[in-house]
Amino acid sequence: MHVGVLTLWLHLPGCTSLKEKRRRLKPLLHRLHREFNISVAEVGAQDAWQEAIVACALVSNDPKHAQQALQKVLRWVETHWGDGWIAQERLELR
Repeated sequence: MHVGVLTLWLHLPGCTSLKEKRRRLKPLLHRLHREFNISVAEVGAQDAWQEAIVACALVSNDPKHAQQALQKVLRWVETHWGDGWIAQERLELR
């Protein structure tokens, strides 16, 4: 069993409240879960208005598949998410 974890440090410019931040993140988290069949959650910077740390995880029997699937998620966020940008990312396989 192999677990892949993609951690994204997101910047959300112009957010002026936590409520607005949640409003902008919720569609992203829902879409990633639905489109890629992965587990996804905000895991850090919950009190920061313009920052979010999001983790995407999947379990696979093939580490190469896990890596490719999470790289696809990263590319999708980079090209399709317009509410902010990725400040940093990290992909881990366990």
